[in-house]
Amino acid sequence: MQGAVTLDCADGIAELVIDRPAKHNAVTPEMARQFAGHVRRINEDDAVRAVLLRGAGERAFCAGSDLNALAAYPTAWHFRNRVEYAAEIRLLRKPVVAALQGWTLGGGAELALGADLRVAAEGTRIGFPEVERGWVGGGGASQLLPRLVGQAAAALLLLLLEAAEAAEALRLGLVHEVVPPAGLLPRARALAARLAGFSPVAVQAVKASLRMAMEAPLTAGLAYENEMNVLCFSAGDHLEGIRAFNEKRPAAFTR
Repeated sequence: MQGAVTLDCADGIAELVIDRPAKHNAVTPEMARQFAGHVRRINEDDAVRAVLLRGAGERAFCAGSDLNALAAYPTAWHFRNRVEYAAEIRLLRKPVVAALQGWTLGGGAELALGADLRVAAEGTRIGFPEVERGWVGGGGASQLLPRLVGQAAAALLLLLLEAAEAAEALRLGLVHEVVPPAGLLPRARALAARLAGFSPVAVQAVKASLRMAMEAPLTAGLAYENEMNVLCFSAGDHLEGIRAFNEKRPAAFTR
């Protein structure tokens, strides 16, 4: 099986590309291991401030796991100890913009759910076909979808395989924006560039606080938010933000 997950870093943005367009960017175990390695490198590289995640080609963002590779695991124990690529994306501390187009299915849809911002091209179809194949997704869909779109919509997506086209995904809150196909990458890159221009401490603190809000009780979440606020002030980037405001100029966060 061929295919790769590539990483290119420039101007504060790490671009992760699922590169197997002939197979709708279906992910093999080797590609999953590559994904995990790239995630570690991005987290360790202070020059990277934002991540753009996309699929190669025009037909798919990612169709999930390669089915033949799933059938090749010798035991359930080996499968249990696989690298779960959709879980890896959630380990990124930097903000992630996912550029979705075409088929976004199964593990590919779970990858998208792990991003912080999702921009979809017109014609994108987001679906979760696992139950038709005989299993439940293992990359987070049953837990993340109800929190994002509510229990009823999640049940339609997961149990009845009601794939969401781009406009419906926008209505449900699965994606944040829908653009023409030609505008997908420029828009996603513009969002990533904007994120990269903010204080990295502040952006990562906001991301961590948003994630905490999905699982913590309100009182604990509010306390966590305040600690993140204190962390930002201890880092000192707020001083540049205040100077820039007083001098009527864009802030220049150089950390």
